[in-house]
Amino acid sequence: MRRGKNYIESAKLIDRTKLYDPAEALDNVIKTSKAKFDETVEVHVRLGVDSRHADQQVRGAIVLPHGTGKKVRVLVFAKGDKAKEAEAAGADYVGAEDMVARIQNENFFDYDVVIATPDMMGVVGRLGKVLGPKGLMPNPKAGTVSMDVAKAIKDSKAGRIEYRLDKTNIIHCPLGKISFGSGKLSDNFGALLGAIIKAKPAAAKGQYIRSCVIASTMGPGIKINPAKLSD
Repeated sequence: MRRGKNYIESAKLIDRTKLYDPAEALDNVIKTSKAKFDETVEVHVRLGVDSRHADQQVRGAIVLPHGTGKKVRVLVFAKGDKAKEAEAAGADYVGAEDMVARIQNENFFDYDVVIATPDMMGVVGRLGKVLGPKGLMPNPKAGTVSMDVAKAIKDSKAGRIEYRLDKTNIIHCPLGKISFGSGKLSDNFGALLGAIIKAKPAAAKGQYIRSCVIASTMGPGIKINPAKLSD
């Protein structure tokens, strides 16, 4: 795989064999960001669990202290007063069966988060095959199935992110933007890792956090010492 000049220059600043302290790693992710746009900083955490077993799932949601730096567009499935509440709270799109038809017939995916009131889940369930693979299906654990739609919308727009294991037992999450600086990124990192550690399943055996890597959109991966992420 061919790499660009900026990536090669950035990679020279990182010792690939070293496990960095979190603070040093965050400083380096800023130093190695060379793109002309405000890159997103992402974290990838490999856990010592087996996602094939129901009792070893790790999933939840957290509102990052400083948000993600991304403008979040919200679609809400609700009716009556709850639909009005969603509109008043700043939802970008609100609907019910009409929205299901729009998604099915027009391939409408111009949103980042889908929220639904519990009574609408029977309707939303018909979209499982299209929303599920995109990670957009409302879920009570992620706070996106709720009667308090105003709070769910507010949290989503404030930077609530969902963390969940993929098939290789890795959690991938955004931490914010390079422009946040190391202080805000550190706060977000601490909050996210704290939530993941708190969500440790009772069935998990051995070392829980196996590896942790952070990187900006265009920058090299920087390994963080798992021993510094106490669980």
